[in-house]
Amino acid sequence: MGERRLRALRGATTVAADDAGQIVAATVELLDEMMARNEVAHDDLVSMIFTTTPDLHAEFPALGARKAGISDIPLLCSQEIDVPGAVERCIRLLVHLYTDRDRSSLKHVYLGDARQLRTDLPE
Repeated sequence: MGERRLRALRGATTVAADDAGQIVAATVELLDEMMARNEVAHDDLVSMIFTTTPDLHAEFPALGARKAGISDIPLLCSQEIDVPGAVERCIRLLVHLYTDRDRSSLKHVYLGDARQLRTDLPE
């Protein structure tokens, strides 16, 4: 491991329906998994950008971050572009954090039907 540097960590998940409870629960699960796999501490976090596909609008994924205890960093939600044939009901997340890991050792997390977005990554 090297010196602490600003890095970006990616993840995505899907939900079965445009339901506020499902969006929040899936976001909490994704965040928990991303932080656990990468040994991220709360104080390492800088900011998070969430996007959802246009078929999700029942809740902001950032509410899931707040429910997971992350409310003291900037959180931003936006909508993905509407590409025909894209993964449906998908929540994507970009986390900016400080870590001593190099880029190649970061473990990006793709859950549910979002796994098809990055078939090149190990589970």
